[in-house]
Amino acid sequence: MNIAPAHLEALRVFGYTEPEARFLYTVATHSGYFVARQFLAFADTQWGKRTTNFWNKLHTKNHARTEHFPKSGTVYHLFSRRLHLQINRENIRNRREHEIEFIQRRIAILDFVLLNPGHQHLETEPEKISFFSDQLKVLKHFLPSKIYHGQRTSPPTVRYFVDRFPMFLSGGSSSTVVTFTYIQGPEAHLTGFVRDLEAYLPLFRQLSEFRFLYLARVDSHFEKAKELFNSQVVIPLGSDVSPDLLRYFQVRKAWDLGRYTSINRADLIYLDQAKTRFAGQRFEHLYLGWKFGRISEADIRQEFGSGNRQGVTHFAAEVLCRFAPHQEEQAGNE
Repeated sequence: MNIAPAHLEALRVFGYTEPEARFLYTVATHSGYFVARQFLAFADTQWGKRTTNFWNKLHTKNHARTEHFPKSGTVYHLFSRRLHLQINRENIRNRREHEIEFIQRRIAILDFVLLNPGHQHLETEPEKISFFSDQLKVLKHFLPSKIYHGQRTSPPTVRYFVDRFPMFLSGGSSSTVVTFTYIQGPEAHLTGFVRDLEAYLPLFRQLSEFRFLYLARVDSHFEKAKELFNSQVVIPLGSDVSPDLLRYFQVRKAWDLGRYTSINRADLIYLDQAKTRFAGQRFEHLYLGWKFGRISEADIRQEFGSGNRQGVTHFAAEVLCRFAPHQEEQAGNE
């Protein structure tokens, strides 16, 4: 992980040492939250004067707050807008307060990044957009996005890659093969994983090769995750879904226009199923474009008729360990 010297210097201006600046840059960029074991392992130190000075600087400069959770212990939240501005990270949503489930996942993300310092990460939203749109020539409407509605006087804002899971280039900075990741949270279901795959599928369709890494603290979901990846990604990428999508659009348009006599019972059942299958902003934009004549059926067949796709897809599942001092890892402590 290469950090620009200017970013390190910007943090050292606040009085942080270089190791502290490197750690804070990593936290600000990837997670927003951290726990003591992560800093101790990163700085290769133990509790003492050095760590006390670091915590004191964070609090006296109002750069971080300490949050205590009954089952998760003490968590540090790097929330300072001024600090994020210094390294051009002011728009990252990590600065906001979140629920414990979100925080646990962010700490897991930081574990992964710290455990893999050699990865060439696509760190920020602009960096990811530039890579896919400028370098790989992928149109922006294929990128996973979310619309945020502000006040009545403010126009909606479109943000991309809002999940912010680690994404890095496989094989170094000169490679164009991307590894996408998903980090399983403490929840016992895989609903979020399926939702994430659905959001990324339009982008996956545009890539000649990519890797996907499913990460979790335990391996209990590994077989199910692989099964879901095959059903949600591998099979659709090798299938022509354009006839199903066009049928959905045709039945939905008839329903929207009140042409109920042209819809039979089978159409109604299909419409209900297809609403779930083709949910999301991407399909909503496509439907409206097709409905009002801006997108043709030929355009949809060209985009989703991917039965001849020759792309290469790699999937792996790994247990995500905790980044901690050696003796703490052996003890299995948080």
